[in-house]
Amino acid sequence: MLEDRTTTVSPGTPWPAAYPKGYAVVDVETTGLARDDRIISAAVYRLDERGEVEDHWYTLVNPERDPGPVWIHGLTSEVLEGAPLFTDVAEEFSARLDGRVLVAHNAVFDWQMIAREYARAKAEAPVRQRLCTIALSKELGLPLPNHKLETLAAHFGVVQRRAHHALDDARVLAEAFRPSLRAAAAGNVRLPLLECRPLTEWSDTPRIGQQAGGGHGGYRPSSWRPSRKRPACPYPNPGRYEDGKPLQQGMRVAFSGDTSVDRELLEDRAAEAGLHVATSISRLTSLLVTNDPDSGTSKVLKARQFGTPVVDEAAFGQLLRDVAPATGT
Repeated sequence: MLEDRTTTVSPGTPWPAAYPKGYAVVDVETTGLARDDRIISAAVYRLDERGEVEDHWYTLVNPERDPGPVWIHGLTSEVLEGAPLFTDVAEEFSARLDGRVLVAHNAVFDWQMIAREYARAKAEAPVRQRLCTIALSKELGLPLPNHKLETLAAHFGVVQRRAHHALDDARVLAEAFRPSLRAAAAGNVRLPLLECRPLTEWSDTPRIGQQAGGGHGGYRPSSWRPSRKRPACPYPNPGRYEDGKPLQQGMRVAFSGDTSVDRELLEDRAAEAGLHVATSISRLTSLLVTNDPDSGTSKVLKARQFGTPVVDEAAFGQLLRDVAPATGT
């Protein structure tokens, strides 16, 4: 029995009419974090509007390449060799997602991986909104020391049996999402829903720096970046980042140069954490993220001119795990 450790909706209390009518709690395991990585397993728990489980589904997926960090997910090439390709499971996956809000822990990552797999299959996932449980826990003000899935699970008394196994991770998230959803409904909290934009362009052109005839198909930098305008950051800029302290919502963050994780994914993570993603450097910029601080790009040069703090991608990823709330929130 799952113990609810937040306020619940009392009998007779009307459910918020604006809330979605159904959810698809998703977890995917992948060969890595970059944009040319592939899904190797996927799980979906379908929930009704109040978070009750309707059914669940799990599949392995043959990535047609090296499985990546086997020591994390435990899926070897031998295990995946006879698994279906993504194109073989895309229709069933679609049936599980159709008309529902995609729910995931760090949802932008799961959505990007899913969207790319559908783009390779020359199709679109039938989901138009996503909800990140990290963002929801922040909206609820849950007293969590960090935003790891196991920490959220422990807060609600959910026992995790097989970490980094898609089916168990999806189960754990579904059980933790249910009391979170009820707490949000009881407080009439706005759900942090974001748009899912399908990625429809795919190219087999090798990536820059990839030798002809070697490796796998690649992506043109423009292939995964549909033109869009981000919503304005709702938080005031608290100033520059200070070494040794956490990032704070409202800080202006700019990116320069190549990144191992897709730039759009990094930018989405930053925006979902409450940071302002800046396209240029000014005296107001809080932080520049670059893996090549000695390069002569205009952003790096301006950062030097203005004394803007600089960190690399790995350090930024660590900082994103625990962004401090905006002052007064």
